[in-house]
Amino acid sequence: MMELSRKQTLLKRYRRNKRLGMLAVLAGLLALTAWLSWWLLPLGVLLAWVIHEAAFADHLFYAPQEDYRYRFPEDTPRFTCAITGAHLLLPAGVDVPDIAQATLILKIRLQGRLLGRWFDPAVIVGDDEQSFERGLRGWRYLNLSGQGEALQAGNLRIVGRYCRLPEHAELHVFPARPLPERTMILAPHADDAELAAFGWYSSAAQTSEVSIVTLTQGEIEAEHFRRLGRDFALDTAQAARLKGRLRAWDSRAIPLWGGVPATHCVQLGYYCLRLKEMQAAPATSFASRESGDSDTRPVRRSNPLSLPGDADGQPTWHNLVADLLVCLTHYRPQRILLPHPELDPHPDHIATDQALNEALHHLARADGWQPEECFLYANHLSDNDRWPMGATGTGIALPPALIDLPADALYCHVLDRAQQLDKAMALRMQHDLQTPLPFKKRLRRVLQGVLLRRRWPLAGEDEFQRKAVRRHELFWVRKPAPLCALQKGRSE
Repeated sequence: MMELSRKQTLLKRYRRNKRLGMLAVLAGLLALTAWLSWWLLPLGVLLAWVIHEAAFADHLFYAPQEDYRYRFPEDTPRFTCAITGAHLLLPAGVDVPDIAQATLILKIRLQGRLLGRWFDPAVIVGDDEQSFERGLRGWRYLNLSGQGEALQAGNLRIVGRYCRLPEHAELHVFPARPLPERTMILAPHADDAELAAFGWYSSAAQTSEVSIVTLTQGEIEAEHFRRLGRDFALDTAQAARLKGRLRAWDSRAIPLWGGVPATHCVQLGYYCLRLKEMQAAPATSFASRESGDSDTRPVRRSNPLSLPGDADGQPTWHNLVADLLVCLTHYRPQRILLPHPELDPHPDHIATDQALNEALHHLARADGWQPEECFLYANHLSDNDRWPMGATGTGIALPPALIDLPADALYCHVLDRAQQLDKAMALRMQHDLQTPLPFKKRLRRVLQGVLLRRRWPLAGEDEFQRKAVRRHELFWVRKPAPLCALQKGRSE
């Protein structure tokens, strides 16, 4: 039996604790009913359900009083800033070079107010707003990228809403990184590239070469497509096959909206949630769990280059690594964007990092060539399903980091309103993000809008329209693992 992921373990504990809490509330209602009147039971149950849906339906798997734990490279410039008169001030005489393009992260200790236990606390900084957990207390990391000039001029206003700000905070400055000539984005599924980096790659594609390699068809969880069976006689396998074809098409067509031509988009056609099993048995073929298909070639027909896996179409780990090796050799990217292996818990995302490392090891042995750096992104978290918290168009604060992470540098791409609109439309085109919202979630949003003052975007109902269409796209910067090993070997 496959070992439970960290997120599954946390979710299991969360549901257990919630059941225990519901039993305690029910016991209290029964006791109150026996003491006063029977009509208090249905009224109490209804009120408890409303409060639960409004305030306790978030998947938050840690205490809001826990500190975020980040370590940055030792050579990262840092400055102690004062918060005076609702303004954030750099130390006197400090002039940060190229601050307008730098990635600016403010380590700040926040304390939620009483109302911050019901409404989402937020810090309003300049023309941005970044939200946090209700009931928070501890170290958090604000993203000030794009507001460096106002900070340098002493005009950056900072105010806490439902939370208290300290008198001092620590600013970490990550210099701007030049755009390389060639970049590759590894997307475990169609839409991962757009969720994480549409703003970045649509800007980069104007002056440099961007390629996008999508590993899987994304065919599972096709319940919405099964409803078409009433008109088109689709069974479960046919619905999954249709969804896979559509998402494979998405992976090649939608990047054109961001300026990446089809000649730079490759669909490998492997199957969802099978990559980890493929890695465990590299020579074994793993068919789709829902369509039953075991040939990757049908969705590869429009690929711009021939791949080793085209020979037999077998969904094996050996073929996946060989396909990636050919893509790397063909496009020769200097920078690779891929999921963060420690922050993003999706098993296909973790396997993508591991498959890339194997391909890079083969490449290093063959000719010694390696990409210069990796940009890591996180589209999912183990600990908090709402991150990035807050509304569409606001900034992205650093996610919760409650376990030690590598001391990576950071890079933040800032999106203007026009880029945010284009990104929202790119996500609206994704077939997997067009599923209608279930009635329960729709009702929950109404309750949270009325009782918690939360807002959802009009561009689309999917939660990723809120989470991904922001003024920031955030990446962790890391050397590729084989390159680190080579440099370590030379130093020894």
